[in-house]
Amino acid sequence: MTTSIRTRVLDRIDLAILDVLQRNGRISNVNLAKEVNLSPSPCLDRVKKLESEGYIEGYSARLNSAKLGQALVAHVEITLKSSTEAVFSLFREHIVKIPQVVSCDMVAGGFDYLVTIRVADMAQYREVLGKIVETPGVSTNHTYMVIEHIKSDSGLTIL
Repeated sequence: MTTSIRTRVLDRIDLAILDVLQRNGRISNVNLAKEVNLSPSPCLDRVKKLESEGYIEGYSARLNSAKLGQALVAHVEITLKSSTEAVFSLFREHIVKIPQVVSCDMVAGGFDYLVTIRVADMAQYREVLGKIVETPGVSTNHTYMVIEHIKSDSGLTIL
């Protein structure tokens, strides 16, 4: 994922388009145009511009993790042996190759990374955790198993 700084000020119509598309990426251009009080052609032009400028990074579907056998979620705190760029780079290089890792964030505080994994069962959890802790530079780890999921990321707040 790339991050970039806004290159222009978005107007209320651009923000409305982003808000609608974030909630329903499959909406037709005609219906999107109606939602934001614009005619279809200028609406499509704005969407294409928002895409080309990087405000829209892509479109996706939300999948049912239980039906796909990946309902077990764990958050793993990782502390590295040292805080050097070489160790950070090595960790990043290894962690992105583990398909069950759904997110990994470098954090400030009492540990270095917060890794979220999604697996089928405890046996697969142990296997994935083994891959994580065997990554060069990893010192300690603490796992928190998700018992109940309360709220999902519903996207960015569009102001």
